[in-house]
Amino acid sequence: MVYHNRSVLHPATFFLIGIPGLEKVHAWISLPFCCIYLVALIGNATILTVIKAEKFLREPMFYFLAILSTIDLALSTTSIPRMLGIFWFDAHEINFGSCVAQMYLIHTITGMEAEVLLAMAFDRYVAICAPLHYTTILTSRVLVGISMCIVIRPALVTFPFIYLIYRLPFCQARIMAHSYCEHMGIAKLSCGNIHVNAAYGLFVVSLFLLNLVIIVISYVHILRAVFRLPSQDARLKALSTCSSHVAVLCVFYVPSLFSFLTHRFGHKIPQYIHILVANLYLVIPPSLNPIIYGVRTKQIRGRVLHLFTKR
Repeated sequence: MVYHNRSVLHPATFFLIGIPGLEKVHAWISLPFCCIYLVALIGNATILTVIKAEKFLREPMFYFLAILSTIDLALSTTSIPRMLGIFWFDAHEINFGSCVAQMYLIHTITGMEAEVLLAMAFDRYVAICAPLHYTTILTSRVLVGISMCIVIRPALVTFPFIYLIYRLPFCQARIMAHSYCEHMGIAKLSCGNIHVNAAYGLFVVSLFLLNLVIIVISYVHILRAVFRLPSQDARLKALSTCSSHVAVLCVFYVPSLFSFLTHRFGHKIPQYIHILVANLYLVIPPSLNPIIYGVRTKQIRGRVLHLFTKR
């Protein structure tokens, strides 16, 4: 069934398979995904509660951490409930407009996560390389400006995806071998020319990778500054302040780069591996980020332990 929209044929609904090839074990696969979702909800909510409750956690690092936790809550809620609906209730059909909306939200929120990780790298760079100017550089006005960039830039960059999808005609195919809606997954169902979609998708990925390059450069400077410190204790303390952020960077970028590389070059890899990696890329960072910061950051760890001990 299709409907006519501005001289372009769009399906009324898409059919999301879930994880192709593993349909018989969807119920079992759903268990770890459900646990991961609960960990993401509880962990990020705890981080936000602690930062809001404790007045001394007002440094820029904790401000960015609160933004990261909010983004993680949004990302996991945008993706995982739809997956669980497929795994548990065979809720495979999704309205065309809802599918495009989910696509836009997932790509936008993922971009926001990349932006906030870049902002946190800048925070660590200033803290290590210019500690005497930390408070004068990262002022309230600068933090507000960075926060606006974190939200606005990904929203603007991914907005053309909506137009690029709506301009495409869809003939008969409406079955998507995925568990959520993403740009190229929708575009490949079209019977029209999708070269523009592919080119713009690569452009967005290049911006995503540019953030990673800038982060790597900043950490090269950070390491140079750390190893110039006079004492070993000072070097260890400086490295300790960066360890949580480096771990979060690995959790976010390693599965995302693996997903991108397997999608582009791993043609011999089974399709269910592609989809599993794409799913893990969305669900693992929101669940591990609060755990990493809870374990590695002394202030957060102490307040969380105090919170639960008090109760």
